[in-house]
Amino acid sequence: MVGKDIISIDQFNRADLDKIIALAEKMEAGLKKDGCSNLLQYKIMASLFYEPSTRTRFSFEAAMERLGGMVISTTGFTYSSIIKGETLPDTIKTVERYTDVIVIRHPEIGSAKIAADSAKIPVINAGDGAGEHPSQALLDFYTIKKEKGGLDGLKIAMVGDLKYGRTIHSLIKLLVNYDGVQYYFIAPPELKLPSEYTKLLDKHGVKYVESESLDDAIADCDVFYMTRIQSERFKSQAEYNKLKGCYILNNKVLKKAKKDMIIMHPLPRVGEIAEEVDNDPRAKYFDEVENGLYVRMALLAIVLGKA
Repeated sequence: MVGKDIISIDQFNRADLDKIIALAEKMEAGLKKDGCSNLLQYKIMASLFYEPSTRTRFSFEAAMERLGGMVISTTGFTYSSIIKGETLPDTIKTVERYTDVIVIRHPEIGSAKIAADSAKIPVINAGDGAGEHPSQALLDFYTIKKEKGGLDGLKIAMVGDLKYGRTIHSLIKLLVNYDGVQYYFIAPPELKLPSEYTKLLDKHGVKYVESESLDDAIADCDVFYMTRIQSERFKSQAEYNKLKGCYILNNKVLKKAKKDMIIMHPLPRVGEIAEEVDNDPRAKYFDEVENGLYVRMALLAIVLGKA
């Protein structure tokens, strides 16, 4: 993967995924021991975020700096020449002249692939609209593996916006490389999982249940993966208002759950997980945030040939 782009989970086989996770474990151990490294000293990462981001942008930038590298960045269309009418390929062809790797988030599906096709240096997809978010899937997998020890026999509930949820899409693509996972897909009809993903699961013989009710999953699942209803994906505020708040996880709901279930969320949340849940030992969504640092350190080291 040296010098390669990271655009989709599709490009990885199980051996690749296992190597990334193993390297992330080493990055975590090394960071906790030494605090930083000079592994990527003198390397420069371009951080191009045309959609709002906190965790993904900060963790990629922190990962680069923890490894001794440097970062140049732009956030939003307002602060780049795109507002003047510059095309994405022209922006990429410019930025690559200054840097060694580009991390990009963009609101359009396929934009990361366009960027990668335009660049001669590695491009990492940090989210392309409702498409994919491969590094999030990797950190989600890393979190599950750390908390549950493995995947065999796990029942995973994915709840909320399954139609536009790029984190869900990438995680499903990742987990079909491993055996023994069963799913509950909980969503309103308007936001149900697209058929391309159920067809993928059918192809791999993976068991799943589709439902609109939390009660069909909460008592049985080992991993509860909550997502927000994304206002930015709707054509009108009225459509969004109809669906927001359709699922809310609070202490009352959690009384029905297993004592060793883990609660995950890619964040940000907008009310679908009550703040009272933060004190529950099963809540792992802020651990996900930390795990993202180690996984993104691993990815940067890999594509820059320093793994």
